[in-house]
Amino acid sequence: MLAKRIIPCLDVMGGRVMKGTHFVGLKDAGDPVEQAKRYNMDGADELVFLDITASNEGRRTLYSLVRDVARGLDIPFTVGGGIRTVEDVREVLRNGADKTSLNTAAVEHPERITEIAEVFGVQCVVVAIDAKRRHEERSDRRVIQNSEAPFWFEVYTHGGTKATGIDAISWATRAEELGAGELLVTSMDRDGTKEGYDNILYREISEAVGVPVIASGGAGEPKHFLEAFTEGRADAALAASVFHYDSYPVSVVKEYLRRNGVEVRT
Repeated sequence: MLAKRIIPCLDVMGGRVMKGTHFVGLKDAGDPVEQAKRYNMDGADELVFLDITASNEGRRTLYSLVRDVARGLDIPFTVGGGIRTVEDVREVLRNGADKTSLNTAAVEHPERITEIAEVFGVQCVVVAIDAKRRHEERSDRRVIQNSEAPFWFEVYTHGGTKATGIDAISWATRAEELGAGELLVTSMDRDGTKEGYDNILYREISEAVGVPVIASGGAGEPKHFLEAFTEGRADAALAASVFHYDSYPVSVVKEYLRRNGVEVRT
């Protein structure tokens, strides 16, 4: 079994790291370059940089800021937000990224996943899926049963502002077929709440695909990471608030996981 990965995330807007709840109510959480250096020193396995307003604003990623962040890293670096074409990917890689994350462009133009994978390899393609629970039962959706009423997970794009009507589990399997090497799955219901990951979402997707799944949304303490790996069957866990505000540094989370039998990288 591969070691589980711990991945801090920098949600960037206007050159600053921002964090909110359910994708709204954003507050300043620091300088991205300094935050990146801190996580690099603290034992993060990878770092994700998301330009969270690029798609809504119809612009490209902030390449100069990507370059400045990359200079302080010696860990894998994924960049997303405003990535639409093979040339966009080439540019972020030139500026120091190792992988690119696609969300809106992947949903609107699925063929882009294949185009990018063919040029740069599947290991470079991370398809991000922002998903929200929908509790109305519909015959054309994969309905999930648990202690609540039946529900399904709907994919959202444009920074979580646009509902697509697409089932998240079905989209995850299609993204893999098209060439995604990894899936970054964010629970919009849990984002910023610190109440724990939505492990039903991650388990459903992990069981449906053969590529690594990164759980995102809801981490508030070390046991939430443990649950994402054991209950959610995720391969990696991404978090922001819990790291940005020094609630539980990466090193503390990793030591907790080791004590509870989870293999993590040193």
